[in-house]
Amino acid sequence: MSGFTTTGSTILQDIEILPKFLLFWRSLTHWLGGLGIIVLAAAVLSILGVGAYKVMKAEMPGPEIERLTPRILHTARVLWYIYVGLTVIEVALLFFGGMSLFDALNHSFATLATGGFSTKNASIAAYSSPFIQWVITIFMVLSGLNFTLYFRLSPGHFSTILKDTELKVYLSIYLLSIIIVSYSLYTHSTFHSFSDSLRHGSFQVTTLMTSTGFATSDYTTWPMLAQGVLFLMLFFGGCVGSTSGGIKILHVTVLWKVARRHLQRLIYPRGVFPLRLNKAPLDDSFVDPISGFFFLYISTILVSTLFLTSTDSNLETSLTVSLAVLGNIGPGFAQVGPVENFAFFPNYAKIWLSGMMILGRLEIFTVLVLFFSKRNIV
Repeated sequence: MSGFTTTGSTILQDIEILPKFLLFWRSLTHWLGGLGIIVLAAAVLSILGVGAYKVMKAEMPGPEIERLTPRILHTARVLWYIYVGLTVIEVALLFFGGMSLFDALNHSFATLATGGFSTKNASIAAYSSPFIQWVITIFMVLSGLNFTLYFRLSPGHFSTILKDTELKVYLSIYLLSIIIVSYSLYTHSTFHSFSDSLRHGSFQVTTLMTSTGFATSDYTTWPMLAQGVLFLMLFFGGCVGSTSGGIKILHVTVLWKVARRHLQRLIYPRGVFPLRLNKAPLDDSFVDPISGFFFLYISTILVSTLFLTSTDSNLETSLTVSLAVLGNIGPGFAQVGPVENFAFFPNYAKIWLSGMMILGRLEIFTVLVLFFSKRNIV
């Protein structure tokens, strides 16, 4: 479950003693569970005449899943080519940077799927190469973007990328978080130089915000301001249409717009304040599901936190592990920090966490609708 949902949490104590074919399989489940599995499903269902468009919309919810081409099969192929192409480029760069071909392939699978499984016990910290760390950081950022944006890189469509509201908010939150974390690390002399502080700060902000879960350092020993920012990253995800989990930036943007409109109405009761996204109007049929999703997301976190305290885990562990699995992030804080794993949880808690992973990967509504019929929803 941790592999296919691209969560990246593990109960294995020693990764490096595993046979290579098992390590490869772990990483491959990430890659298939990222964008790959839904694109493949859309292509197959399209051939069979099944509603592939609805399948893609359930997996990548947004205002409207963009039909990049008139046919959904062609759209699936385009997304697949982009996904494979980015993977090949990262493999080449990591191999050039000193990784073995096997490690480069496995880490590229985990990066593009924003999964986090590594072939090393120390994760990316096992590699002392700044080049490797920056390459993975960049590709984690790229994996957190809406993959339909890559299609717009063609001539005549590039200008629309710069106008994308979700992209602007995503980069703004990302850059501001990096500045705060890097500043905190540098002023507390956590690392020897500002460049090291920037590199490690950028990496950890990226890996948590995109729900990848790699690590270059034990951030639970960092200054409290840096830890505070990283804790907030557990709530954020990447863009809609990316391989990342968590609360998508589009959802955060719309909820902010709803809150701002409510405040405006309190100040100007007779004013008219339409909601817009990318200059297009938003109606209640789009806003209501996002509000409902946010309520269910937070409620699920609270219920899970309470449930996990039955394992005698402290509140910090119970809360952050719930955020980590529902957001498909992987590591959290305290007993589930970046140098720890989930092996200490009893079996019933592991089953619970597995369910939380799939609940988060399928955006909650897709799973919950299976347990309700029209007559028992009141």
